[in-house]
Amino acid sequence: MTMKNILITLWLLFLLAAASPRAWAAEAGDRLVPVGQTVGIRIECDGVMVSGLAEVETAEGTVCPAREAGILPGDRIVALGGEAVHSGEEFLSRAKALTGEPVELRAVREGRTLSVTVTPKKGERDVWQLGLWLRSGVHGIGTVTFWDPATGLFGALGHGVSLSQGEGLLAMSGGVITAATVEEAAPGHRGEPGALRGTAEPDTVLGTVEENTPQGIFGKAGTPLGDRAAVPVAEDRDIHLGRATILSTVGPEGPREYDAEITRIARDGSETRQLTLSVTDPELLSVTGGIVQGMSGSPILQDGKLVGAVTHVLVSDPSKGYGISMENMLRAGPEALAA
Repeated sequence: MTMKNILITLWLLFLLAAASPRAWAAEAGDRLVPVGQTVGIRIECDGVMVSGLAEVETAEGTVCPAREAGILPGDRIVALGGEAVHSGEEFLSRAKALTGEPVELRAVREGRTLSVTVTPKKGERDVWQLGLWLRSGVHGIGTVTFWDPATGLFGALGHGVSLSQGEGLLAMSGGVITAATVEEAAPGHRGEPGALRGTAEPDTVLGTVEENTPQGIFGKAGTPLGDRAAVPVAEDRDIHLGRATILSTVGPEGPREYDAEITRIARDGSETRQLTLSVTDPELLSVTGGIVQGMSGSPILQDGKLVGAVTHVLVSDPSKGYGISMENMLRAGPEALAA
């Protein structure tokens, strides 16, 4: 997917996991503002993620110190040389002090912390290298689902964020949402999901991201999000088959409601595919083909209530997709944000 200007649109990946106990400040029956606004999302990893292993060209030949030590792509490095690493900047600062002496790396892999010893090798420009390609976070665009005017809390995406396909939930050290503009949409086709193309405004911070959960990202916004009136949150038992609308941003004009139908309801509240959706709005179908990446988090409204959020596109038929119920999404809201 191609991005314009200063931000590369990231296809935020869909994660499925059991819901955590609800400790959110809002619940079914409360009133929340449905947003549907596309924002820039910047989430920093707690540590640095190994995205790949690199060969180091030395005077003696080509080697990869990290591979020889047992480091694998997907590992999250949390300490270098006995000092904790919480960001890419911290890692680079520690790495500048490397010599040819062996150094300890601590990494987290599948929930386990392991310690390995790596011997740096001198590569190009006489720089000591470990043979790592690293990522320190996620930059992209996504959709805000709701904003709570009573507390300033917001939820977005309806699913969690990872760095790449197959990796677990990203352990984050912090993040922000910023203003963004959707310029156009690349329509989806059978077997090939479409995507929103947009530009973030990194200097216009709207709020902080404080939790990354399987049911969405959550945080606090210093200014109101969206310009709609607050509506009641539906209980799962209120949701029924039939007509609904999706509030989403697919172009420069901002959030709009588009017609859809809820065609299946899974009453099991443990996952992010409880609602099966079919887009019926002719305009949305002509612009996007239905549901595309970047629409994740778009509020689903029915009978004047906020019932859920879009989470997935059905790759075999982009006019169809899935959603999480609002009651389920709110269960993930952390107690720290409810204060």
